[in-house]
Amino acid sequence: MHTRRLLLRAAIAGATLLSLAAGSAHAQAAKETLRIGYQKYGTLTLLKGQGTLEKRLAARNIDVKWIEFPAGPVLLEALNVGSIDFGTVGEAPPIFAQAAGAQLVYVGNEPPAPAGEAIIVPKGSSIKSVAELKGKKVVLNKGSNVHYLLVKALEKAGVKYSDIQPVFLPPADARAAFERGAVDAWVIWDPFLAAAEKQIGARLLADGKGLVSNHQFYLASRDYADKRQDVVLAIFDELAKTDEWARTNQKDAAALLAPLLGLHLPVVELAAARFAYGVKPVTAQVIAEQQRIADVFSDLKLIPKRINVSEAAWSPKPNVAAAK
Repeated sequence: MHTRRLLLRAAIAGATLLSLAAGSAHAQAAKETLRIGYQKYGTLTLLKGQGTLEKRLAARNIDVKWIEFPAGPVLLEALNVGSIDFGTVGEAPPIFAQAAGAQLVYVGNEPPAPAGEAIIVPKGSSIKSVAELKGKKVVLNKGSNVHYLLVKALEKAGVKYSDIQPVFLPPADARAAFERGAVDAWVIWDPFLAAAEKQIGARLLADGKGLVSNHQFYLASRDYADKRQDVVLAIFDELAKTDEWARTNQKDAAALLAPLLGLHLPVVELAAARFAYGVKPVTAQVIAEQQRIADVFSDLKLIPKRINVSEAAWSPKPNVAAAK
């Protein structure tokens, strides 16, 4: 009888362990992953460094995976093919992506930061004005926010876009070309801009002030925003908290960013000083600004067709709350 009792207990214990293992396997299978694309700038990188989004979503059995991209166009390519769910870019990339058929939505934006992008020349360059870029080689990341800055700066200087020689390279390759004198000017954004100024003495030819807004946009795939509005709203809420902290603690924010970006503190402090804080939902006015950019790109045949930017504006359902 004693032996039978021991066997029964062993059987019950075994069944319990199997049940727990099955439950654990089910929990692992049910766990979701939110994939966020980020670049070397802005509030999204700060949010990554703080880790508050991970803590908030862990209660909902959601992991957060961060994927770094060198520029906005490739980030939105990843969004379009389903490799990421959410990301941040400048003004031009969403326009190029929408024109290519990407199913994305504008979730929010930071205030204008026109000083955060610029046209620069080497410190020993004889070029003193944008007008002198006629016939010159200008390197930039095609389809990035600085593409529009270049168009507007040339327009103001009375130079046709077709009168320059654009060279399309991502930031790291562009800097290499810039340093070895293979190009005459570089159109770039922070913190790459700040690094070029601080590290190699690049000289500012023109920044975005009086020419462009230089909004930073947060975008999601349309499918993800529709299915997980609660998560998108939670990201937005955490971004707003991080923005407020960074706005009032810029030195601390720069100190947090520096190791994340792999840049010296003075470079990051300069970039952070030119950033704008205060994320908000995308308004009709901002969409109208984006439409003007899209129309300019269409007129210059930089995108294959005219687009209606408002079709990518996101309208969250009022009865869905942010994930806690």
